[in-house]
Amino acid sequence: HDVTMSMNLSKKTLSDVDVKGKRVLMRVDFNVPQDKKTGAITNNQRIVGAIPTINKALEGGAKAVILMSHLGRPDGKPNEKMT
Repeated sequence: HDVTMSMNLSKKTLSDVDVKGKRVLMRVDFNVPQDKKTGAITNNQRIVGAIPTINKALEGGAKAVILMSHLGRPDGKPNEKMT
């Protein structure tokens, strides 16, 4: 039997929603490379890349934009002390 399933995979974008007067919780990818000794950010491209989207929410009248991110695992491995 040939069964065809239809799934709607379209996602809403910031342009599709009214954020005026609302708090916006935004997941951003700030998993940026850091200097192993100093912790200084060595490439801020991902942070800079998020600015237009953050500004779009603010320009749309958002009351607040809360940014949610994480930094990768230390040395690429889980660390119980940081969980």
